Amino acid sequence: MSGIRNITKILLVALVVILITCAVSCDNVQKDHDGLNIVVTIFPEYDWVMQILGERAEDSEITLLLRNGTDIHNYQPSVADLVTISECDLFIYVGGNSESWVEDALKNAANDEMTVINLTEVLADRVVEEEIADGMEHDHEHSEDDHGQAVDEHVWLSLENARKCCEYIANRLSEIDHDNADEYTENAARYCEQLSVLDGEYKTAIESAKFSTLIFADRFPFRYLVDDYSLEYYAAFSGCSTETEASFETIAFLVDKLEASGVGSLFVIDGSDGKLARTVIENSSAKKVEVRTLNSMQSVTASDIENGITYLSVMKENLEVLKIALN
Repeated sequence: MSGIRNITKILLVALVVILITCAVSCDNVQKDHDGLNIVVTIFPEYDWVMQILGERAEDSEITLLLRNGTDIHNYQPSVADLVTISECDLFIYVGGNSESWVEDALKNAANDEMTVINLTEVLADRVVEEEIADGMEHDHEHSEDDHGQAVDEHVWLSLENARKCCEYIANRLSEIDHDNADEYTENAARYCEQLSVLDGEYKTAIESAKFSTLIFADRFPFRYLVDDYSLEYYAAFSGCSTETEASFETIAFLVDKLEASGVGSLFVIDGSDGKLARTVIENSSAKKVEVRTLNSMQSVTASDIENGITYLSVMKENLEVLKIALN
């Protein structure tokens, strides 16, 4: 199987090189916009860029690669995606194991002046290793990085991380487009203030909450959020796990924690079918426990964006869910 994957990867790279060469050599290929050409991998990056660009977004071409509900762990770029990346002015990606395809994509970039932002590099010492906590299923297939450690990729689920990323993105946009640098800086400052205010609301709500434990009958991508507010958690799977079925031991562990903690909520993430959560509740004495969803923004679609979803709106909704669940 690995041999077939390697052959497929080689053929894909070769095809991309051919297409890029054709695109670059064609005299009739021209931009259909006057502004920047920006490509991002996930929704939070997309929304941050939109907020920072402000009115300049109307003149720019902004491509969100993961726009059909496919999360970062399952996405593989199409040939068209790779060509789009190759020609952009600014490319933003998370930088974890799930985006290992980026390295090859950038090797064949047609624009040798492209600015590239890797969020895990931007955040540096704020990035933590993926944790296999007590009671979790251990996904042995999840690969590690070159240093032998798998980083937790879900850096966007911290408001503090979001603020740092937005400040950095604004600085790089200002370098690319000097004429509008002041506008980008002002937009970013306003937006970062909104992030800071919401961060304060999280702190106030959680400090005064009755409970401080979250139990997930699902994957757990919220490591950065719980670390920010000193919450305790238990979960069936790590955030990047490919496992879908929990063992008897994991179910029993979650049942025990649910009964012992006294919490009235069991969590799942966006896109969950809720099957494991129902199984845990059915096998516990806590029959009145409610299943609640925290949105990790890993299944956002183009339709959601058209309907007005934003990074801040999701994080505000998550706070309201936590207020109910922790009291």
